[in-house]
Parts: sequence; C-alpha cells; structure tokens
Amino acid sequence: MNSATKNMPLQGPSGLLEGMCDLPEGGVFQGTVVIAHPHPLFGGTMQNKVVQTLAKAFVQNGWRAIRFNFRGVGASEGAYDEGRGEVDDLMSVIQATCETTQPMALAGFSFGAFVTSQALARLLPANKLEKLIFVGTAASRFQVAPVPTELHDKTLVLHGEVDDTVPLASVLDWARPQSLPVTVIPGVEHFFHGQLPLLRNLISRHLRT
Repeated sequence: MNSATKNMPLQGPSGLLEGMCDLPEGGVFQGTVVIAHPHPLFGGTMQNKVVQTLAKAFVQNGWRAIRFNFRGVGASEGAYDEGRGEVDDLMSVIQATCETTQPMALAGFSFGAFVTSQALARLLPANKLEKLIFVGTAASRFQVAPVPTELHDKTLVLHGEVDDTVPLASVLDWARPQSLPVTVIPGVEHFFHGQLPLLRNLISRHLRT
C-alpha cells in the first residue's frame, strides 16, 4: 500500500498466518482495526481491492490496519475450514495485535463480514469495540450473526444495489429483525468496481462520527 506497510507474520491456531500492517504517516495511531477478507475458495485474500480500501480509509483516519490471510490462503498455513477455523484465525490475530488500552475496530468484506460477525460473541463484553464495518455481507451464503444492540450506533453496513454475488434482499432480511440500518450504494455490484473512492469516503465519514 505504501512505505508504512509492513509484513507481519502471525501465529494462528493451525500455523503461521501471513499478515500485513498498515500504519498512518509518522507511525502514530489511535487504535487498531483487524480486517477480514472474502471467501478463500473464490480468490479472496488480504490483497483484495475492497480490503485494501478499508485499510486505506482507516489509516487515513489515524488507525493502524491489520490485514491477514486466512488459513490455506497465500503463505498462511492450514486449510479452509468452512468458517469455523477462520473465526479462530481472526480471534488469534485480534489477541495478538489489539491492545486492551487502545480503541479497537473490526471490518470484514463478504465472507470476512460473516467471520467477523461470528467473532463478536467471543469478544463481548470483555473487549470494547469502537467501530464495526461490514461490506457486501455474505448473508445469502452463511449464517451471519446479529450485531449486538449496543454496537448498532458504531456499525456501518454497506451493500451494492446490484450485488449479484450476495443479493441485497438477503442482507435486508438479515438486518430487518435487528432494525439495523443498511447503507445501499445505487448501481454498485459486489466488488465496487469503479466506486472504491466512494467506498473509502463512506467509511471515512463513519470513522469521523
């Protein structure tokens, strides 16, 4: 991403996980976000453009961004585990990189949003989350957990109107029982082609509130 992007190998439950750390200019940060990438079996990695856009938005707003490859992806050891082991991977990265004395945020794209949702129950109430961002939430393909009510004001759910990978209707069906707002971007599909600057701006606006 930039000169402040560093490789960060992390110990996971099934071996080493390939990771990267993106730092704001000057190296000073107000908190840490851990970002989860799309489905491992369909080309999802920490280098995904939406994942990188999430990292950029956080870094530009003074956060340290941690990206990593789930087990079996890239140089990460282990094998795909249908979401179960991937939740364990995420938890191990959070525990290794997030200080309890600093603000913490989580963000996930597609399958990564599902994994992030499953991790919330393990984190709360012991850990305090400042921000939570779901993009292209894979609600049609996985059992995405509800967002705890106390996090609703800190949560941003973004979805493309014409997403042909995860239909908007499935995300609304997930969000409706929770009365959880969903921000819909007109004319945008799953990977936000041509609209990554808009995605970054929407995330930045949420981080500043």
